[in-house]
Amino acid sequence: MDFLKMNEPVIKEFRENEGNCSGWLKGAPMILVTMTGAKSGRELCSPLVYSTDGDDIVIIASKGGAPTNPNWYYNLVANPTVTVEVGTDTWAATAQLTEGDERKRLFDAQAALMPQFAEYEKSAGEHGREIPVFRLVRS
Repeated sequence: MDFLKMNEPVIKEFRENEGNCSGWLKGAPMILVTMTGAKSGRELCSPLVYSTDGDDIVIIASKGGAPTNPNWYYNLVANPTVTVEVGTDTWAATAQLTEGDERKRLFDAQAALMPQFAEYEKSAGEHGREIPVFRLVRS
């Protein structure tokens, strides 16, 4: 599956509609995260759903419960400086991979808002993967 091509219309719609998307993304809290590719060094943009914790943005590398992490996970680990777009606001942030109790608290809070994440966690767990959770802290 070519996620770059699949993401292009979502990114375009997000930017044209002040962060709102239609179809299966209608009403979802959407964010664009622009990052540097871990291998390519290219600028890449991923549309993701998010939640908040205080002033920070929380994103979950669920990949729908797949046995592997999404590519953007590796990009953030290698290059944690990102640009965040929420609605019409844009700012620089640092991606921090969470662990332990903090990871669980943030994951559970987002799963309470978006129950599909509980299913993703179950599926990933069946493959022996703990789904990573990032905190995006404004720079």
